[in-house]
Amino acid sequence: MNTDEEQQKGSEDFPLESPPTEKTPLVQDPQKGEYTVPLKGVTPQTQMGLDTAFPARRSMHEMSNLVENKDILGSRTKDMEMSKSYSVSADGAISYNTPIQMSRHELYENIPFTAVFGLQKREKSMTMAVSGYAADLDVLEADQISVATTQKHLSSEELAARHSQASLMLLDELELDKVMVTTPLIFAVLVAAMGQFLVGYNIGVMNAPASVVFPDHTTTEWSLAVSLFCFGAPFGSNVAGTLAETRGRRGALLICTWTFLLGGIIQTTAPNIYIIILSRFIIGFASGISTVIVPIYLGELAPPTLRGTLGTLTQFALVVGILISDLFAFPFATETKWRALFTVTVVTSVLQLFCAPMLLESPRWLLSKKPGSRKARYIIKKLRGLRYDHEVETEVDHFVSAMHTRNADPDEKEKKTISFMDMVADKNLRLLVVSALVLQAVQQLSGINAVFYYSTTFFEGVISNPLLGTTLVGAVNVIATYGALLMMDSYGRRTLILLSLGGMLVSVVFIVLSLLHVFSNITALVAVNAYVIFFEIGLGPIPWLIVAEMFDAKYVATAMSASSQLNWFCNFLVGLIFPYMDKYMHAYSFVPFGVVLFAGFVFSLIWLPETQGTTPEELQAQLIKKNASTVYHNMSVVGDVSQQQGTLGDEWRIAMDQVRQEEEEEMNLGTFNYGFKPIDKIEEAPAPAQNFMQWK
Repeated sequence: MNTDEEQQKGSEDFPLESPPTEKTPLVQDPQKGEYTVPLKGVTPQTQMGLDTAFPARRSMHEMSNLVENKDILGSRTKDMEMSKSYSVSADGAISYNTPIQMSRHELYENIPFTAVFGLQKREKSMTMAVSGYAADLDVLEADQISVATTQKHLSSEELAARHSQASLMLLDELELDKVMVTTPLIFAVLVAAMGQFLVGYNIGVMNAPASVVFPDHTTTEWSLAVSLFCFGAPFGSNVAGTLAETRGRRGALLICTWTFLLGGIIQTTAPNIYIIILSRFIIGFASGISTVIVPIYLGELAPPTLRGTLGTLTQFALVVGILISDLFAFPFATETKWRALFTVTVVTSVLQLFCAPMLLESPRWLLSKKPGSRKARYIIKKLRGLRYDHEVETEVDHFVSAMHTRNADPDEKEKKTISFMDMVADKNLRLLVVSALVLQAVQQLSGINAVFYYSTTFFEGVISNPLLGTTLVGAVNVIATYGALLMMDSYGRRTLILLSLGGMLVSVVFIVLSLLHVFSNITALVAVNAYVIFFEIGLGPIPWLIVAEMFDAKYVATAMSASSQLNWFCNFLVGLIFPYMDKYMHAYSFVPFGVVLFAGFVFSLIWLPETQGTTPEELQAQLIKKNASTVYHNMSVVGDVSQQQGTLGDEWRIAMDQVRQEEEEEMNLGTFNYGFKPIDKIEEAPAPAQNFMQWK
């Protein structure tokens, strides 16, 4: 589609199997004196007639490729022409991306295709960096146009104002991706969230019914039933990557769901404690798959600026799962109804399978297998809510380019051969490897899952209703997760780790002293909740984030795999031995956890490096270095700076000034509505001058 009429007409057909490229020879434009490219018979610049009718709504990236008539904007000057944006890389490849498309392109290449908790800060920094970079291009071009037309450079005030306006326009457009969520993406989030909900639910479901599920079981049998969940998870994590590559992300997610269903049925119908133990291993296996597949699946479906938010939602699903298991224990943790607690896994899995027909495959996975995939283009069209084929092809280019950028890494071959022992042997990496492993070990050996696995038993004799204390801990865990999200954007990783370790250590001291009756039993309950809060603000999420931030991309996979295995192993140890610690150490059962926390605090204070992340300024400098050999043309965001030509930005500024003046007059007259007066009816505003509001 090469004209505006064709773009407005749209098409329901699928794109070609092998989309055409724009790599045609450069020809010189005699009017502009610069090299450009013919767009399949259409000249780079087109002029619209006076009777052109604009649609009611235009996005910025659409307007940047249109040639707008000044009379439509209310000016009486002659027609204004705008050129198609494009860039030429060092190898001669031509990319027809507008400034907003170029910004999205950089986000795809620089934000990982995973939806993880705590990614919002990187998303925000990268968004600010790309908008600033594109605004720099706009300002540079505007200054060159001013010199060519008026023989004068723009003043520093004009440059600053234009840069600010362009940057804000780009930021506003990029932020739209966070609110424009389509139905297919909503279903994907719901199904994936249910998977993480089951992980959390099965972490906490064995807590309350310890005394009613086959009550003649031994301590060893029950500790195995609890801890084999953690023993099965590493095996699931190991096969998840293979399943994702061979069966697709959607296929791997469905296999995970069927595994949850199998484990849930066996657990619900178990005739003895030994079958419970077997079912816990199967459910743990499914949980290991879920923790790997869900972030990848959602990250490859969601736009870059939404991945951190979805990672946060799935983390909330996990902690809510723990809380729901505690709440359901009130009516069902009895000798006759305990099987109903295990039925939740079955019901949730069946609901996931019921939603399966509405799940879409990852377009990134499809494009990695076949770049010309029609199915991938159809899915992208549905996921993004796109109308035109050229918009779909632009989005496909973002996916493919991001994959090529990673595959074109000169160290790609080295990535495939790097082993964990190679990393340990490297003196430059050794401290980073040790730091990652220490944090993972401290996270689990701090005893946090002893609380989620055995708090009901622990609270016996401490408070009158142990189940109430367990539920309170689950609720505090959910609230603390939200608090952690806010704090991670404001403080460094090392700072939060030290705060978390120190707060947990002090909480352990109060727990032990309360159990020794130095303080009241209520103090023990408060201390346990404080212990959970301090865990969630640092030691909970940061050991996973810090791995990706400390290591170069070629080491992340190996470091993450080793960290995950160690984390699950330590989790298994705590689940296995804490019942014996509680049985034989009594009031001192949390002392070993305090020792681990103290050692972790000392290590972090002395050796742990700060990995707060790259600032927007540093990211923008990286973009400048990366694209130093690329030549950009017609990258105007705000519009032409010629004094004879107004811009949409000028019209917007005039309209806003008019609104501000009207508000000031109402304030002076005492008639301004500050929001306290009820709105009796909605009055239509008078038609604005110069037909500006038809652009809203």
